[in-house]
Amino acid sequence: MNGKKVIGLTGTYCAGKNFVAQLLEKRLLPVLDVDKLGHQVIETEKERLVARFGADSLTPDGLVDRKKLGQRVFGSAEELFALENIIHPAVNRETIAWIDAQKEKACVINAALLHRSSALPLLDAVIILEAPFLVRIIRAKMRDKLPWSSLLKRFRSQKYFDYQFFTGKTDIYRVSNPSPFTNSVHCDFLKSSLRNKLEKRIDEILSFQGITRV
Repeated sequence: MNGKKVIGLTGTYCAGKNFVAQLLEKRLLPVLDVDKLGHQVIETEKERLVARFGADSLTPDGLVDRKKLGQRVFGSAEELFALENIIHPAVNRETIAWIDAQKEKACVINAALLHRSSALPLLDAVIILEAPFLVRIIRAKMRDKLPWSSLLKRFRSQKYFDYQFFTGKTDIYRVSNPSPFTNSVHCDFLKSSLRNKLEKRIDEILSFQGITRV
C-alpha cells in the first residue's frame, strides 16, 4: 500500500454517506462508490445471474433488472446467499485493484456493506455516518418512494449495523448528519449551521489522520 491512507465511509440506510462522499471528493480525495461498482459487476456477471435466477430477471432491453432481483432475494437467506456468492467476489477484486491503483496519499472506500468488504483489513479509519431515525426515514421516503412497510423492514435489518466495526484496531469516527436536506439536489445552496458543523467534523477527521485539506 506504500503508506497510503485508506478511509472507509459507511452508515445506515439514508444516513447521508453519499453526501459526505461528495464533500471528500471536493477535498480532492478519490472516492470509490462500492455500491455503484456492484451495479457494474451485476452486468458483467449477467450470464451467471440468469443461470441462477432465470431469464425473467432481465429487463426487455436485456439488462439485469436490479429492482426485480432485489425483490426476489429480500427476505430469503438462500436467494441472498446465492446472489452474494456471484457478486461479492468480483466486487472485492475490483475494490482491491482500485486501491492499489491510487497514487494519492489517501483514498476513500464508500460502501454500505463496508464490514463485508475485502478492503476492511486495509482501512486506517472508518467514518460512520449517523442521523436520527425520523430524518433517515424522511430521506428514504423522498429518495426511494417505497411503501412504508418496505422502508421499515430495511431499517429493522440494520438494527445492529455498527457493532462489527469496533472489534479491531481501526480508528472509528462517528459523524452526525442530522439535517434532512443535506443530500438534496439543493445542498450546494444550503448554508446552514448543520452543514457547516458537518464540514468542520470531516476536516477534523482528515487532520487526525494526517490528511491535509486541499
